[in-house]
Amino acid sequence: MTPEALFEKAKKTHAIPDDAQMQSAFQFGVDADELANLVLNGIKTATTSALDLYQDDEPLPQTGAYDVVLDSQNQAVCIIQNDHVVATKYLDVDAEHAYLEGEGDRSLAYWRTVHHAFFVKAYQTEGHIFDEQNANMLLENFHVVYPTA
Repeated sequence: MTPEALFEKAKKTHAIPDDAQMQSAFQFGVDADELANLVLNGIKTATTSALDLYQDDEPLPQTGAYDVVLDSQNQAVCIIQNDHVVATKYLDVDAEHAYLEGEGDRSLAYWRTVHHAFFVKAYQTEGHIFDEQNANMLLENFHVVYPTA
């Protein structure tokens, strides 16, 4: 199902308000299917993105906004709503946020290992160098408001 179709279906069932707008549709990280399943199972309720890599004309995630989570085939898996969005430095991400991201053993050490590798590649793709001392992150906490199944 496309993100737009899922969003309209959710409106028709009153899972989200009729006047709601979709902020974005995206895949999580390097294993979109696994991470989407963690979201659907209520294990993954947070994510981190690199604030430094947003384009000037690209809207930033907002508290209260709705997003569609996609699988590896770009099919809609569910709709999430942001409960909280905050900017912070990479090194200020704490153990609670790492736990809420739901990946691996859910520890801060695991989070730092996989996210460091992820952000090094992401920054390189954009022609930048990832500097964990100065990198600016956006932390989002969310909940599922409409699953496909």
